[in-house]
Amino acid sequence: MRRTREVTSETTTDLFREARADYNAAKTSRFRASPTGVSPSGSSADYHYRSEYDYLRMVERARFDFRNNAYVAQAVRRLVDNVVQQGFTCDPDTGSDEANDILTQRWAAWSEDPDKCDVSGRFTFRAMERLVYQHTIVDGDHLVLLLSNGSLQLTEGHRLRTPSNTKLNVVNGVLLDQYRKPVEYWLTKDDIDPSRSFSRVSDARKVPARDRNGNRNVLHVYRPDRATQSRGVTAFAPFTDIMSMWDDLNFAMLVKAQHASVYAILRERTPGAPSGPVGNEIGDTTDTAADGTTRVLHGMAPGVEVTGREGESLKGFSPNIPNPEFFAHAKMLLNCMSVNLGMPVAMFLLDPSETNFSGWRGAMDQARTGFRREQKGLIETFHSPVYRFKIREWTAEDPKLQSFSQRGVDLFRHKWNPPGWQYIEPLKDAAGDLLRVRNALISQRRRAAERGIDWRDLATEIVEDNAMLIEKAHVTATSLNEKYEGLSVTWREIASLPTPDGVNITVKDTEPLGSLPEPDNE
Repeated sequence: MRRTREVTSETTTDLFREARADYNAAKTSRFRASPTGVSPSGSSADYHYRSEYDYLRMVERARFDFRNNAYVAQAVRRLVDNVVQQGFTCDPDTGSDEANDILTQRWAAWSEDPDKCDVSGRFTFRAMERLVYQHTIVDGDHLVLLLSNGSLQLTEGHRLRTPSNTKLNVVNGVLLDQYRKPVEYWLTKDDIDPSRSFSRVSDARKVPARDRNGNRNVLHVYRPDRATQSRGVTAFAPFTDIMSMWDDLNFAMLVKAQHASVYAILRERTPGAPSGPVGNEIGDTTDTAADGTTRVLHGMAPGVEVTGREGESLKGFSPNIPNPEFFAHAKMLLNCMSVNLGMPVAMFLLDPSETNFSGWRGAMDQARTGFRREQKGLIETFHSPVYRFKIREWTAEDPKLQSFSQRGVDLFRHKWNPPGWQYIEPLKDAAGDLLRVRNALISQRRRAAERGIDWRDLATEIVEDNAMLIEKAHVTATSLNEKYEGLSVTWREIASLPTPDGVNITVKDTEPLGSLPEPDNE
């Protein structure tokens, strides 16, 4: 027997109250369509690129756009130029000056020699910095293998593949344990044709993620957006369609401009007029009228003459190409590309003509916040692991470094100094820093950190540089006083240190002008 529920005004009110208490985003309407390919019960980040074929196609499409798009490659290089610039500087901080000097010399000798640094003998460490970060943007991720001979091997992400016959928890070439921790990286043994099948586990080169001591063997550099993301995704993914639209739009404008540049003489023949050839004939086509009659039309070319039918009135026109709407639409597409790469469109195009100085400065300040985040991520995933890898190698082979370690010196302590940026408006920025420090609104340490500078390093360098200048000036002043009788100069006159801001020095003559000796004219 079917039970029915009596609906009263009270229950109806309760139902509406409950419905309005929910999140609108959870409901489906004509404004909120249900997303396809998404499980309502939730899914991990790896689910969205579970198809290895689709993942590789996404990577190759991004590489295609980087190769062929007129703007994308330059935008990526501009982003790399701002984040990496001239490279990161390694600063050992072991607590021992002697150990710091040894490690600094060793790092410079290794990182600047491509034969020692790169297993292929092509790249210095600074060149690797740029390549690794560029691959992270375009491809989505990049692998760096730490080899037993002390060199690095750069490996592109498309070589991470999953054999079709495995039943293990492998996500596009990354074998995970029950905690989603990478255990092995499965690489193709050589760069193979992407269309060739990769079916057997024995065909994979399995590289352990860590050695027996728990140290990393593989550096997987990528920018995860979710905790369950095992592979990187190209930065081009959100605006892939927009790049295609941009290419199509430009192509259409070029074709229209070509057609608009073709001038024509449009004329009407009267009955009985003698027929003659049409000049500049290119690409004849046949035109069939409604009454079944046909005529030959000659292809479009500069200087072509179009003959009208009897009784027709043909008029020419001069279109406005590109039309005004094109520029607004093109700018919108470029804005979508630039915002996904984390840079202002004025920086994207190297054209700040459509903004004022304040707009440029505000946009660059926001962009640099993202650049600093990118620098920190690159240090954590690439620079510091490589440095620790080299410290382990050097300590194992150098008894002197071993003796430092036995005395409690932490050889692994170091810091990377990422490159900073010049003041956008030097005078005002420096004056603002000075005003905040003088009024105790900020410490020197924090002020320096805002500029990407370590205050301890800066203070040490200032003191050491001034001490060296004063010492040399004192030696020179002493030498001059001994050499010339009656001369009395001090190191202050030799060093001529700049006066602090706001301090004025006035030099007054103590003798009246009349007491000066007369010049000797003889």
